[in-house]
Amino acid sequence: QVQLVESGGGLVQPGGSLRLSCVASGFTFSSYALNWYRQAPGKERELVANITRAGDNWMYAVSVHGRFTVSRDNVKNTAYLRMNNLKPEDTAVYYCDIPEIGRGQGTQVTVSS
Repeated sequence: QVQLVESGGGLVQPGGSLRLSCVASGFTFSSYALNWYRQAPGKERELVANITRAGDNWMYAVSVHGRFTVSRDNVKNTAYLRMNNLKPEDTAVYYCDIPEIGRGQGTQVTVSS
């Protein structure tokens, strides 16, 4: 079964950190670049980060640059999004997405004091 499953979200105070995981199964994970998106209530979906198949190149949205780090482990079929210095405006559902495969169910990140 082709699947992407996110985890690691939660409630964190401003300035805190979280690490999201995206576990892939049912396909050759290392063959595809991967995106992390987020969507907040009432807002459009935002591309947060992208990482190449080999994990050797990446890009970030301006809104998260310098605070978020995307990585992947192709042996573990897992991608990560490390989020530091979180702000209330980072509150959203975060999804991993591979255009050729689909996306996961998402994980909620809430940044609030």
